[in-house]
Amino acid sequence: MAQDCLQVRLLKSDLFGTVEQLHSTEAGEEAASGMGLAAGPDSSGQETSALASSQDAQAMAAGEEASAIAAGEERLTMVRRNTTVAKWWVRPLAVYLARREARTLEALSQRLPDLAGLRFPKLLQWQDGILLRTWVEGEAMQQAKPTTPLYHQQLLRLMAQMHFQGITHNDLAKEPNILVLPDGTPAILDLQLGRVARRRSAWFRLLAREDLRHLLKHKRTYCAASLTERDKRILATPSLPARLWRQTGKRVYMFVTRRILKWSDREGAGDRGA
Repeated sequence: MAQDCLQVRLLKSDLFGTVEQLHSTEAGEEAASGMGLAAGPDSSGQETSALASSQDAQAMAAGEEASAIAAGEERLTMVRRNTTVAKWWVRPLAVYLARREARTLEALSQRLPDLAGLRFPKLLQWQDGILLRTWVEGEAMQQAKPTTPLYHQQLLRLMAQMHFQGITHNDLAKEPNILVLPDGTPAILDLQLGRVARRRSAWFRLLAREDLRHLLKHKRTYCAASLTERDKRILATPSLPARLWRQTGKRVYMFVTRRILKWSDREGAGDRGA
């Protein structure tokens, strides 16, 4: 019966595993319990039935947490990132990135509780290579094309709140990682490269500045008339690591992600919940 209450939509399947949207259409624990058990694609991309493998058994624990969250709710939408179906040779990296996202989301929920689930996803569970978190409804930046100065002010303020709590995103260059919510306000996704700093070191300040510079690049794209002189100076002076990355490492990254993994910087149209 739980399966009848659960809708599963595959958002992404690649070498690093799968990302699925899980949506319960009825209230109660039974609907939510299916979220950890629903059928999903295996490493070959084919559908497997619930409990048909040890991977599904691992997902059972995720469903237990979802049950508690969904009890009494009419509808619940979540995202499940499953690294257990990643290719064996990239699985350690997939687990590392998911664990890093879990750690960053947990820190955000603790330090900015009023924004958890609204301005960034809220972590529900990280266990046995499966990450569960809330879905944030909105449209990716490259699709919504926000042109109002107010939106970009709010986005910069949101980033500043994260930085004040010692958290950097480190992947804000990608427009799919930024949403425009139905009310026109911003949200931030995909914190797999997020970092929770123990102290505000020189490295933290450099990462925070790069976060800022990337948001200003988006502001220049969609709302250039509102750029201040300070904004323009920051855009004109990327950090030394950023310049080195652009001249060396970025070429390797582009080759691996676009030629081997078949990714795109604007892939978020299909993976915007991730």
